[in-house]
Amino acid sequence: MNFNVVNIIDLLKSVGEKEVRSALQEFECERNSEIEIFLKNNAIDFTKRKISVTHLILDDNGQIAAYFTLTHKPSNISSLSLSKSAIKTLSRYAILDRDSNSFNISAFLIAQFGKNSAYNGSRNISGNKLMDFCFEILESVQKQVGGGIAFLECEDKKQLLNFYQNENNRFRIFGERFSESEGKKYIQLLRFF
Repeated sequence: MNFNVVNIIDLLKSVGEKEVRSALQEFECERNSEIEIFLKNNAIDFTKRKISVTHLILDDNGQIAAYFTLTHKPSNISSLSLSKSAIKTLSRYAILDRDSNSFNISAFLIAQFGKNSAYNGSRNISGNKLMDFCFEILESVQKQVGGGIAFLECEDKKQLLNFYQNENNRFRIFGERFSESEGKKYIQLLRFF
């Protein structure tokens, strides 16, 4: 099975908003309803407002197998949570604020990342392959505008952390955030590329 990465902006131009909204309604994510809700309710609006851009992974029949959403966002990284080699690498992209002992960075955020559990061939696309597609886009943008850090947040679940930190994906933990409204702890991870 072949997959194509399609920018939602291009899809909106080629088939129109009504068709795209209809196609997005077929997406399901059993493991994380937030991923499903974002795609169905926010992806188009966030793209129009230039907050983020969603990229759909379509099969040869135009079915949505997965998607990811990217944006550029500032972040603050405590140097206390990093190894000496990570601090050295990070110093290429940011300056250490000695008062707060942290780096203020501007980096690429992988805001959403998920597979369509309603897609019949969902086993045909691995999470690692989806991440490879994501970094193909990021590396293309990097060649145009610079940068070299991507980050994301995920729930504090062993399976998710193992996936993001695996040999293929190579993310490192740099912090955590607790959402009082959701009652969840999120782990913050970064990757140099």
